[in-house]
Amino acid sequence: MDLAGAKQRVVDEVERRADRLLGVSRAIHAHPELGFEEHRAHEVLTAALAEDGLPVDAGAYGLPTAFAARAGSSGPTVAVLCEYDALPGIGHACGHNVIAAAGLGAGLAAAAVAEELGGRVVVLGTPAEEGGGGKIVLIEEGAFAGVDAALMVHPAGRDLRFMSTLAICPLEAEYRGRAAHAAAAPHLGRNALDGAVLGYVNVAALRQHIRPEERIHGIFLEGGQRPNVVPERAVTEWYVRAPTTTGLEALKERVATCLRAGADAAGVDVTLTWGPRPYAEMRDCEPLLDLYAANSAALGRPLAAPAASTAVAGSTDMGNVSHVVPSIHPMLAVSPPDVAIHTADFTGFAGGAPGDRAVLDGAKAMAMTVMDLWLTEGLAAEVRAAFGSGP
Repeated sequence: MDLAGAKQRVVDEVERRADRLLGVSRAIHAHPELGFEEHRAHEVLTAALAEDGLPVDAGAYGLPTAFAARAGSSGPTVAVLCEYDALPGIGHACGHNVIAAAGLGAGLAAAAVAEELGGRVVVLGTPAEEGGGGKIVLIEEGAFAGVDAALMVHPAGRDLRFMSTLAICPLEAEYRGRAAHAAAAPHLGRNALDGAVLGYVNVAALRQHIRPEERIHGIFLEGGQRPNVVPERAVTEWYVRAPTTTGLEALKERVATCLRAGADAAGVDVTLTWGPRPYAEMRDCEPLLDLYAANSAALGRPLAAPAASTAVAGSTDMGNVSHVVPSIHPMLAVSPPDVAIHTADFTGFAGGAPGDRAVLDGAKAMAMTVMDLWLTEGLAAEVRAAFGSGP
């Protein structure tokens, strides 16, 4: 089978499963689950894989809501990634139901022809992208050993070649003071909330003197129990972001200095706990991205390079994967351009007809890209070489 014929074959395989794929997307969207708690989504996806006869490793790599399914016995190995966790309060406002169903469709279509065409595909279920870093755990457990390329798509308001990503590390700051009666004996207290407030103000001042593309945002989780008791405990939570992991480390230290200074000024103690799995910036593999972009354009979805006014900025644990194997993370339009991800409005589009179209188009474009890697002699090696020569 030639390349054009193989691409048409996998497109047909996606169409043949269209009702099932859209059912999976709608089912996941209707029952949002937080990271590492995606038990229903895990069941829906693994059942769909098993229905096609693929052996499924449920609860893969020590994560109860991860999974892996493989097909093919020779040739380049391409991983297609599924995400399926949601956000508190606003559900699938990042459209992970679309990511999951598109990855499922691409994987099933490629698996249907793997032995015939001489390629290998692995469908990976990756929990907890919205904080938790499921993909980082999978990297550590060897899920990407032997993988030649990793593919996924992400919903947005436009069809874009990539998302403008930032490396990120969460931080919790716990302030400890001494309780006292705020009216009778305030001089005996040490106000933990004051330390947290002063730390927050310090970071606010710092923001004026960081690079334009760096980000620091925080919230108060705890600030005392009653106004007439000097707060002995206060907790703030932060996200610190920078364009690169190297820049992130430098910015983390500046933020820590601000928060410790607040504690010192208030005469309280502070414990800073950085998240154990910082997300790296996404390193898109350009030759691989060119392949996907050509396939997307062939389906009527040409991809634009993000401009300042159209870029989608954020952080993802797919960034960590992209530092291990050649990877792509293109954006797929499911809403009007003025509807931002992580909003209730976007949740509606992800679960509606635009989300359905994105599921099928994303599945087809990824499956066609798998065919490029399988059937173009030396292409997988070229992609790997380009990855190795990157920054």
